[in-house]
Amino acid sequence: MTVQRVVALVLPPQSTFELACAAEVFGVRRPGLPARYSFQVCAERPGAVPTLAGYDMAVGAGLSALEAADTVVIPGWHRRDDPAPPAVIDALLRAHRRGARIVAICSGTFLLAQAGLLDHRRATTHWRLAAELADRFPDVQVEPDTLYIDLGDLATSAGTAAGIDLCLHLARADHGAAYAAHIARHMVMPPHREGGQLQYSTAPATDRRPQSLAPLLDWAAERLDEPLTLDDLAARAGVSPRTLARRFAGQLGVSPGRWLLQQRVTAARALLEETDLPVETIAVRVGLSSAANLRRRFHSLVHTTPAAYRRSFGDHDGGASSRPSAVTVRGGARPPTPPA
Repeated sequence: MTVQRVVALVLPPQSTFELACAAEVFGVRRPGLPARYSFQVCAERPGAVPTLAGYDMAVGAGLSALEAADTVVIPGWHRRDDPAPPAVIDALLRAHRRGARIVAICSGTFLLAQAGLLDHRRATTHWRLAAELADRFPDVQVEPDTLYIDLGDLATSAGTAAGIDLCLHLARADHGAAYAAHIARHMVMPPHREGGQLQYSTAPATDRRPQSLAPLLDWAAERLDEPLTLDDLAARAGVSPRTLARRFAGQLGVSPGRWLLQQRVTAARALLEETDLPVETIAVRVGLSSAANLRRRFHSLVHTTPAAYRRSFGDHDGGASSRPSAVTVRGGARPPTPPA
């Protein structure tokens, strides 16, 4: 299978964490996992590029590296108040015109906006920068509480750790849920954050000491084949259904029912990739009761059918022929992080 070329464009002073988000997902070789990506770093001027961490990084490639990239990553842009170098803007526009996917992490969204790539399109950035983005670029449809937005040709994410979520999402869209889950396990990361979640956790005023939902989520994830209800989850957590719903809204930004549906569809994706089980059997195993219900729920979240998904990703070669587009995912229960 063709290896996809990912090139990160660094901009001085470069945030090391945002760059590492892309490098960990697209650049690290892991035992037992086929190499699906090549990873390269470039800069406007090759040589020593200063970082926010107080050291310089040596970058050997210039903007010409973008000419062969399948995906271009902008891992933050610290000098977002300054006009972008014309050569950088021109290189990005040329890459986009020839079909490269352009991905911005955190403040990197400002570079895409300055290039005009986000005019009349949806985008996100770190929650602390969202108002500034909307004020400076009124033609951009800014979604301030969204974890990341994938429009197919362009993708943007919120701050720091949300960059990892976006990169894992892109790997999942390119090569399937099992491939992305393998990377996530090596990184000790949740394999998939999805749903109407916030960029950061908010504690309801009535819950002075909100308890983590993690034990309950783990318990429920092991019982997806069971007909779990809100009352079942509340009883397990030892709280009222109303209190549990508030905690889901505050910590995850979604209802318990929506979260369960996301987990069931994610489990169905893995079974479609890794087994030859009939759709009817998979539906029962993930708690969606029937093939018709699975198809309907699957299409609402993945924007394709189970059969088409299996044709793309079920050959164990990580095919990427039917990449879902226009996917919005909102954040999880991580605390706020400073903008890049």
